[in-house]
Amino acid sequence: MIDKINIRVYACAVKDKKVLTLFEEYAGEPLMKFPGGGLEYGEGVLECLHREFDEELNVKVEVVEHFYTQENFLVSRFRENEQLLTIYYIVNITNEEDFLILDPCIEKTEWIEIDRPDNPFPLPVDKIVFDKLKEKYL
Repeated sequence: MIDKINIRVYACAVKDKKVLTLFEEYAGEPLMKFPGGGLEYGEGVLECLHREFDEELNVKVEVVEHFYTQENFLVSRFRENEQLLTIYYIVNITNEEDFLILDPCIEKTEWIEIDRPDNPFPLPVDKIVFDKLKEKYL
């Protein structure tokens, strides 16, 4: 039974037709994902995005535009009682020289080519977003 909602806010940091991705382990499963994370109580979605980049990667972002909000019902693949709602923004990193992985769960970061033939994202909404990035930037 679904009795919780988890609002997630993510960013597509795009540079030179590449997008920033994080590689981390979550619930024992290796994941490739966009930077961002969970909305905390009393926090707006843009505040969440700024906080996540500050806490995880030691950088500031400029929000360029809202990019995508998940449109279909989705149950968390990690918690069966939790509904997910994910929101994505296009951002620019304003102080890339300060980039530093601060979150010990993040194994590495990588700028991946948007024009690659495959879609490397394992999470269903990330897959949709990557396809939409291809439409926007190619």
